[in-house]
Amino acid sequence: MHVSRAKQIIEMTDTVPVRLDDEHPVWIESVDEANEMATVQVGTNPTNTHTVSVGRLVEEKKK
Repeated sequence: MHVSRAKQIIEMTDTVPVRLDDEHPVWIESVDEANEMATVQVGTNPTNTHTVSVGRLVEEKKK
């Protein structure tokens, strides 16, 4: 995913399904544009957050 798309997803009112490494569902909490990093919540546990490269995030395709 590109940084610009990650920022768009954060600002949207709709929920956009995103996965980390195309495996784990995540919620994007913030994006660091300068370093192309994102802080994400993995799954539904609000204390399970990680800072990862935006390139590891994959937007799920609508079926």
